[in-house]
Amino acid sequence: MNPNIEKAKERFGLLLEEQLKRVEAMNAGKEPYDFSKLDKIVIGVAGGDGIGPAITAQGKRVMEHLLDKDIKSGRIVFKDIENLTIEKRAAAGKAIPDDVLAELKECHVILKGPTTTPRKGDPWPNIESANVMMRKELDLFANVRPVRVPEHGIDWTFFRENTEGAYAVGSKGFAVDENINVDFTIVTQEGTERIIRTAFEYAKKNGKTRVTAVTKANIIKATDGKFLEVFYNTAKEYPDIKADDWYIDIMTAKLIDEKRRRDFQVVVLPNLYGDIITDEAAEFQGGVGTAGSSNIGNKYAMFEAIHGSAPRMVEEGRAQYADPCSIMRAVVLLLSHIGYQEEASKLEKALDICTITERRIFTTGHSDGATNGELTDYIIETIKGL
Repeated sequence: MNPNIEKAKERFGLLLEEQLKRVEAMNAGKEPYDFSKLDKIVIGVAGGDGIGPAITAQGKRVMEHLLDKDIKSGRIVFKDIENLTIEKRAAAGKAIPDDVLAELKECHVILKGPTTTPRKGDPWPNIESANVMMRKELDLFANVRPVRVPEHGIDWTFFRENTEGAYAVGSKGFAVDENINVDFTIVTQEGTERIIRTAFEYAKKNGKTRVTAVTKANIIKATDGKFLEVFYNTAKEYPDIKADDWYIDIMTAKLIDEKRRRDFQVVVLPNLYGDIITDEAAEFQGGVGTAGSSNIGNKYAMFEAIHGSAPRMVEEGRAQYADPCSIMRAVVLLLSHIGYQEEASKLEKALDICTITERRIFTTGHSDGATNGELTDYIIETIKGL
């Protein structure tokens, strides 16, 4: 018997045991927070790496303006989490150091800046993505990314499964020998059902008439096939909503098809496909620098920009010129999630004025444009005028 295969079997067995424990944890305690009944809401602000601290600071400024009354009353409390940096994570040898994870768990919701994920050849150890670990540790199973461009008839909301798929054990693949490397994709009944049900419930509550699943079930038959099976079984409970599915390759094409793209409304996808499609979709409203996303679980929620940490901007001394609009869009989602819909709507309207209709000042990423602080001043002044 080939000893390399025996070692691979052992590692695969341990991985499956770990995933079965995760399923047990998923099935325990499913009741979400009712923020309207909380006397105090703790908002964590984790700057992350690169340009993250610069832009999250501006997001916090806007929240401080919009929530001023409840901050003074003590209902809203901010908690600054400063050590979610690549340096601290590398030193700990973990995607999130234990003390930082404990801080995150003291918060109800988190506004998070971008974090660096090491890749092969980088000067950092091979640690897991902080985003992936946070989603798993806090069980943030739904990544929700809205994309709206009214002048093009685009009004999409993407529900990306956040804790399974190709990213669930992305750092635990291995080389069987010098010729064969193996990675894994994971799908569970509970994990699939809850993201799909969340998408249908959103559609039902928001007057949407179509929910679309995106897979590659004709090729990836076990896991994508399971996703599609659960999708259509769940759809039977929502007879007033049209359910259909597309394969990931043709979906990427149809999003740029001017005739077809207007028809999509709510889209639900496994983890990897959601990562790809939502970046493509963000380009329609100005690029990933303009888009925010929410990561929702039953107990915790995390809100972030969808772009990376842009370390080159920091190296070149340009962090102050990074566009904060992505994190501002994340703040809109955060405010709405904790029950401050009026404040969320004000910020969303101000962002539309400042970045689309009026656009009196804007960032360019360089000194020929506004700083993120100056753009935030503009946004706050616009909010005051609404």
